[in-house]
Amino acid sequence: MAITHTKLPSVAYAAGLAAIYLGERVVEPGRTGAACTLLGLGAIAVALVLALRQGQGRPAGRALPALYGVGLAALAMHFSRGALPSLLGRPTLAASFPRLDTALAALWPAVMFASLLPVLLVELSLAAMARSPLVDARRVRAALLSGLGIVFALVFGFAIVFVAAEIGWKADLSFFRTARASATTKQLVAALDAPVEATLFYPPGNEVAEELAGYFAELARGSGKFTVTRVDQAVDPARAKALGVSSNGVVVIARGEVREQLQIPLKLESARSKLRVLDQDVHKRILAVARGKRTIYLVQGHEERSFTVRQDANPDGSLSKLKELLTMQNLETRELGMAQGLGNEVPTDAALVMVVGPQRPMLAEETAALARYFQRGGRLLVAVDPEAATAGAPLLAALSLEISSTPLANDRMYWARTHQKADRAGIAAASYSSHPALATLAQFGTQLPVVLLRAGALSKTKVTPAPAPKVDFIVKTDAGTWDDKNGNLDFDADREERKAYAVAAAVTLPKSGTDKTATEARAFVLGDSDTLSDLIIVNRANAVFVIDALRWLLGEPEVAGPPNSEEDVPVRHTRKQDAVWFYASVFAAPGAVLLAGWVVTRKRRKREVKA
Repeated sequence: MAITHTKLPSVAYAAGLAAIYLGERVVEPGRTGAACTLLGLGAIAVALVLALRQGQGRPAGRALPALYGVGLAALAMHFSRGALPSLLGRPTLAASFPRLDTALAALWPAVMFASLLPVLLVELSLAAMARSPLVDARRVRAALLSGLGIVFALVFGFAIVFVAAEIGWKADLSFFRTARASATTKQLVAALDAPVEATLFYPPGNEVAEELAGYFAELARGSGKFTVTRVDQAVDPARAKALGVSSNGVVVIARGEVREQLQIPLKLESARSKLRVLDQDVHKRILAVARGKRTIYLVQGHEERSFTVRQDANPDGSLSKLKELLTMQNLETRELGMAQGLGNEVPTDAALVMVVGPQRPMLAEETAALARYFQRGGRLLVAVDPEAATAGAPLLAALSLEISSTPLANDRMYWARTHQKADRAGIAAASYSSHPALATLAQFGTQLPVVLLRAGALSKTKVTPAPAPKVDFIVKTDAGTWDDKNGNLDFDADREERKAYAVAAAVTLPKSGTDKTATEARAFVLGDSDTLSDLIIVNRANAVFVIDALRWLLGEPEVAGPPNSEEDVPVRHTRKQDAVWFYASVFAAPGAVLLAGWVVTRKRRKREVKA
């Protein structure tokens, strides 16, 4: 069908829409604005008439007039909301039919977009056939449907985003994102026994404030005792002074007169590092205002593991990362030895006493002091290594436990650290009981295996101390684990036995007497001290394991798991792995691309030769 197509109708259509925009949004209301609007409507009417004449009723020529008609329908929706009722002397839709007005406010831009984009694509399609004696109707129809498909997809996406915003659902897939409120922090807020208020001192329109508002709103939904207020320090200096704030960029968490501050810069670029660990910082400060600091003592003086790295010692063997976990729980750490009075009694402010990896026996007086502390309702965390079984035997006996001096090994479930035979000593245990001391791990099971390095098996003593505590073995190894008696890391069926060995135990002693202030004594015992060391505690399961145990010991079984963090975790490779990655990225990957290109090119040439 040989016809001559001109762009004049579409140009008139675009000019009419531009004139209406000027009259409605740019020019001040009055005669000039009304003239621009009427001029624009006239231009659209002219465009519609020209398009109908140019199309002459042919299928390809009916596309543009139909799209212009869709644009007119969108304008009719827009004017029916306010301009047309006002012209007729009637109230606007917002006053008479507010729901219809809201629907039209969202509908008319979508309908207008369904006119503009297809018009553009149809014109581009026709321009590509300008020199052709015929107009391909299928090509015009494909362009039209492509434009409508894009419009429908975008409108659907906008609708999904709007609904998600209305119901408060949010998903952040960006590289940088603010840490979301963890289940731990939510449960902590839900368990508040008194009102706690979070005050955000930020100016209006601040990007950091928007990030903080989403996080704190998520917390506030979980408890009526947690409220969030946003204040501009420059607008309300009196309130800022009352809370000890002198400028914006501060979050204050307060419970009565007890207050904790969190400094987060006003600029997003500067605040990113703080926002990544926001949940940890907020969790720590809520703990600080919800309860006072409690003290945890680490027994020293018998070559135990310590919070600091000793000279000529393996840095991975310290407990510095464990100290960080304790600090996040608002717990203060101190050392306890003969110089601090361990030979007499455990300090009265001790919320928990830890004995981690003693290599030399304690004095009888020290062991007796720890035993009396436990029997009075104290809390103990004891980790003894099999190679130093005799050093920890007296204290374990007071808890009705003993540890084997033979380390365990496994050739199926183990930590492949060096990919050598020695890795079999790093067993992975994932058999958990439903004890409250494993509030989180029991839910995940084999998904979060705890790593132990040269661990020893725990068992009950034949002679029970008085009063007799209750012992629950809560973590066991895989059934393929054996006691490696000769240290060759191979299973010898004639002298060694494969079975599930207990490597962790929860010990409790009920309240004694009629003293209402007495508490249940609790002890958590591990057959390996490496589990708590910097080398292995970076394993998420080990960190969750330790936090679960600590909260059970401190009387908080209802809160499980660590706070969230969006900090980047460094990827560590061995020298061999670094070499593999280097050669794979420099030679193997480009070589594979070149080979694939050569194969495809060769096949294409063969087909051309055959043709």
